[in-house]
Amino acid sequence: MKKDKVKFVWTPKKAATAISAYMVGLFFIYPYINMLLTSLKPHGELYANPTTRLPKSWNFSNYLDVWSKAPIADFLTASVVVSVCATLLVLIVSVPAAYYVARNRFKGRAAFLLLVLATQMFSPTALIIGIFREVKFFGLLDTWPALIVVNAGFNLAFAVWLLSGFFASVPVEIEEAAMVDGCTRFQALRRIVLPVTLPGLVTAVIFTFVATWNEFTVALTVISSPARQPISTGITTFVGQYDVAWEYLFTTTAIAIVPVVILFISIEKYLVGGLTAGSVK
Repeated sequence: MKKDKVKFVWTPKKAATAISAYMVGLFFIYPYINMLLTSLKPHGELYANPTTRLPKSWNFSNYLDVWSKAPIADFLTASVVVSVCATLLVLIVSVPAAYYVARNRFKGRAAFLLLVLATQMFSPTALIIGIFREVKFFGLLDTWPALIVVNAGFNLAFAVWLLSGFFASVPVEIEEAAMVDGCTRFQALRRIVLPVTLPGLVTAVIFTFVATWNEFTVALTVISSPARQPISTGITTFVGQYDVAWEYLFTTTAIAIVPVVILFISIEKYLVGGLTAGSVK
């Protein structure tokens, strides 16, 4: 039996909605288009024709030359190591903390969650002097562990607050049934709760990873060796006192976006589930 195809009919309302959606999308994607076009221009053309958007001479070799102009591979390695380790540290600490908060109605629980969320109001810039002195006290200046611990600390509160809500949405009876069958509390968490709350875990992972990948202030203050700089501060290599190599700066920025885009594409379906969880009863 053939299914009748639903014929799409344009109406003024649908047309206006579509045009508005494309305009908003173009507004947000335009900086990236401009960045990619600038990364393909020769250096001389940037100053000879600064208002021209399309390159007169498409210089794709910028994407090969930039690797010899600065230690881009070292920058990317530092960003990957710091971001992955900070994300793992956040998960290791936030999962048991959020699970305890979700399963125990202790006195001051609401105030604790509010305090955890309030810590997100403090930016690294406002605390940079204290962070520098503490890192220096522990002898971690110019080291990756300093960036890992600081970034994990700034993203831990959000992960605890987010995951506690996901864990609370899992009926406790499911865990009790698993423990009746012989599971320990840890096994019930690992085999029952974590798979069910996977969208929440993925949401915490992507937010922590992206926040760490883009962090600039602490990395600029704590790290001084070019070989240990992450990509967020490494791109400043192309900013000189009298000249800015815009073509290489934008080329490096485009390269830095690739790992994040790949991560988003890989876990996009879980991320959407995590962001929309609880929106429909």
